[in-house]
Amino acid sequence: MINAKTHKRNAGTEQKLLRTQILLDPMQHKQLVDLAQQEKTSMSNVVRKMLDEAFRAQKRRSLEEASEWMAQIYKNDQELTAFSALDGEDFIV
Repeated sequence: MINAKTHKRNAGTEQKLLRTQILLDPMQHKQLVDLAQQEKTSMSNVVRKMLDEAFRAQKRRSLEEASEWMAQIYKNDQELTAFSALDGEDFIV
């Protein structure tokens, strides 16, 4: 069963949140409790922030990998670079 709840987040905007249960080892739980207390927020909010950061980092890594792959294709495919010799030349109309 999915338990959905509307929760105010980020400057009062309402957002639908889903209740999820996770299991942590004792050290992870202690670190999460300590961090939430330091930041004066809930453990749930700390976990959501960590997940958001992890998802952004994963997306950035995926884009970097795709960019490197495309750069290699461009570098090695003569058809794609055929007109690069014209780059920097003056264009006369």
